[in-house]
Amino acid sequence: MTHRILILGGTTEARQLAGKLAAHASVTLSLAGRTESPAAQGVPVRTGGFGGPDGLAAYLGETRTDLLIDATHPYAARISANAAQAARLAGVPILALRRPGWEPVEGDRWTQVDTIADAVQALGSASRCAFLALGRQEVAAFEAAPQHHYLIRSVDPVEPKLSVPDAHYLLARGPFREAEERALLEEHRIDIVVSKNSGGDATYGKIAAARALGIEVVMVRRPALPDVPSAETVEALAAIVNQFGADHLICPVDERGV
Repeated sequence: MTHRILILGGTTEARQLAGKLAAHASVTLSLAGRTESPAAQGVPVRTGGFGGPDGLAAYLGETRTDLLIDATHPYAARISANAAQAARLAGVPILALRRPGWEPVEGDRWTQVDTIADAVQALGSASRCAFLALGRQEVAAFEAAPQHHYLIRSVDPVEPKLSVPDAHYLLARGPFREAEERALLEEHRIDIVVSKNSGGDATYGKIAAARALGIEVVMVRRPALPDVPSAETVEALAAIVNQFGADHLICPVDERGV
């Protein structure tokens, strides 16, 4: 029996997980469609929303999905909440792939905040040269602080541009290595970095570079996510999926007992 698995993706790990599971299951990868030109995924891809938890639950039933995997970005809190509710409504097991967040180490100068609005306030009133490594969905909030000089990096163009006197835009897709990030920070004379705590290695270079240069980092904490069985790595989650019974799926408990 070939199981049907729906992966809610948008991360590098989601693509890797889909590749691992595709050899033994029928895998569909769902992308929200926020990135205009996503990287090639290697499995069938569905793009766009479902219409909330009810819509997703209906899709799970219509496609006879056996397992739902939430492998979205750590800050996609609404999607994760909808996924957990949809799984309950449809009676479908759910697992989550949740990479661990970064932790400050010696030499880091972190100011941790809860929201993007708090990050704007954390820049202060005096003019700063700020690197916004947040993605295009979040940067509009910084129009409230037009006194700063902004370097803004995103995968897709920021449209419309920010209504601030000084903003420079970079289009780039990770991974970003420490040496490259250090050169970027120095070139633009950055004195503060604003980042989400995404975790993983692909975008940690800016954090390591900021530490090496003694630059302050405003770190936006992760939102609360649903309490569902989860694993921290592609390998660990794939192992859980591979332990499922041949005839039916039973929602497992993850390695931490969640």
